[in-house]
Amino acid sequence: MSFLLRLVVPDRPGILGAVATALGTAGVDIVSVDVLERGGGVAVDDIVVDLPADRLPDSLITAAQAVDGVQVESLRPFAGPLDTHRELELLESLARAAEGTAVKLLAAELPRVFHSGWAVVLHGGDDRPCEVLAASDAAPTFDGMVLPWLPMPAPRLLPSDEEWLPDRWRDMAIEMMAAPFGTDRTAVVLGRSGGPVYRRSELLRLVHLTGIAASVAHLPPA
Repeated sequence: MSFLLRLVVPDRPGILGAVATALGTAGVDIVSVDVLERGGGVAVDDIVVDLPADRLPDSLITAAQAVDGVQVESLRPFAGPLDTHRELELLESLARAAEGTAVKLLAAELPRVFHSGWAVVLHGGDDRPCEVLAASDAAPTFDGMVLPWLPMPAPRLLPSDEEWLPDRWRDMAIEMMAAPFGTDRTAVVLGRSGGPVYRRSELLRLVHLTGIAASVAHLPPA
């Protein structure tokens, strides 16, 4: 079974090698490593691993934290295809998409790009119920919700303790981030239940990607 392991590690030479050695000694295969951000003497890394059937997920935490200074921020099952050029492949697909389908394609593929649970594209503002333009599998229902952050002139993180969230969403600890998509009344929202929280570096990646995607997608009028 595959898992996504988010680590906060000291930003020093050889630390990923030490983590890889510790995981390998525990019989764990590393599939991919994404460095999310660096600063303040630490780095945040997402590591996708394959765990043998006879090992418990807790063994991943034990093995990683056996390396001095390494902290496990989150551990969750990982499913779906994995590659090292996710953003480029998505943009190429959007460029080839038929008119009117680019927004649906964006919502369907963004969870894979950002190791997220779901994505939606919303349109609304001015205290009116929002309209769902597209949604991936597993996305919660936004139809009819009045979102206080629409219109949104700038991207933002939407943590699981915000007051506008339905109680059930808070109970599920749904973490989200959102970016304008072509107009401040249209937003791309990514979410995942139970964390980990989105980082600023992930939000910046989303802004960059949706900015390019907006140039090839057909958006609703402002």
